Amino acid sequence: MRDRMKAVAKAAIGQEANRLIALSHRLHANPELGFEEERACAWLAGELSSWGFAVRTGVCDLPTAFVATAGSGPLVIGICAEYDALPGVGHACGHNVIAAAAAAAGLALARVADDLGITVKVLGTPAEENGGGKVLMIERGAFDDVHAAMMVHPAPRERLDPPVLARAQLHVEYEGRPAHASACPEDGINAADALTISQVAIGLLRQHVPADQRIHGIVTEGGQAPNIVPAHTSADYYVRARTLAELSVLEARVRACFEAGAIATGARLSIGTASPAYSEFRHDVPLLESYRRNAEALGRIFPEVTTADERTAASTDMANVSLALPSIQPLISIDSGPVGQHQEEFAAFAVRPAADRALLDGGTAMAWTAIDIALDEEQRRRLIRP
Repeated sequence: MRDRMKAVAKAAIGQEANRLIALSHRLHANPELGFEEERACAWLAGELSSWGFAVRTGVCDLPTAFVATAGSGPLVIGICAEYDALPGVGHACGHNVIAAAAAAAGLALARVADDLGITVKVLGTPAEENGGGKVLMIERGAFDDVHAAMMVHPAPRERLDPPVLARAQLHVEYEGRPAHASACPEDGINAADALTISQVAIGLLRQHVPADQRIHGIVTEGGQAPNIVPAHTSADYYVRARTLAELSVLEARVRACFEAGAIATGARLSIGTASPAYSEFRHDVPLLESYRRNAEALGRIFPEVTTADERTAASTDMANVSLALPSIQPLISIDSGPVGQHQEEFAAFAVRPAADRALLDGGTAMAWTAIDIALDEEQRRRLIRP
């Protein structure tokens, strides 16, 4: 039965391979930022609807989120789709591949859902890069009845359990007082100086934090003209640590650096959070083991993990899903060599033949993993158990 189900799933993806690849390329050619993915959401919802899914868009009060459902079995498998792009560099994180692979896995599982006794849900999750769509969807109930969730993420190399850091996203503003920078500078309160002081403090702080912590950001406004004392400045900063608990400690230290700028200059400081905090990732071992067997059966090769691999840690709101229910997010290679995510060159690799193979293999491996779990009574009981 297992082999027959897997054959059906793979055949379903094979039959729609050209359509799935075209979907990936269409998403890539039309990049949209977080919470603005109107076309991506509509295209994915349309494809899934044509394959027999019941699709609800605008779920969780998020216009570009959706849930597509097929089957009615008691075990509910969630496949997460991301489709937001990055400013300036488009799909340099390969979310077009993620979305198409999710559609492929959903299509394959829909063909065998009734025989397996499962319900498959493809969850369209906006704003992974900046906004935390999954966190909002968790809080608003989209994952309440899901027993296990998975997605694949394109990368230079295959990796089962990539290191994931918890992340806070801060938006910082200083308000000072304008003045003529030459005629009467003493009348001004320099908001740019406040930001400079905070950046120097953060730079010094970096010497005294663990190697697996990160602090980085950009100035989004630095002033209006060189002959006007800057009255307003702003910056966006990311703070990352191994766990939410460690993140809380580090974030307090970073906030103190921003407070130092305000104290030194007299500028007024405000700090907001531009996104919900992202957590550490709890990789579900049985799901990972099954995914590895299935990916290797498709010819995917998992190289030995190097020190450099451990260093390349990022953050994702899929991690928050993993704390709520058993989840995995393995990396799938698109053969980009030394080129990593968030570079223009990686965006180019995301529509090359290796990326097309990755989305088909990733969709197949996820579908096969769900089949294995559904046919394993011990795993079914583990996942369904309240």
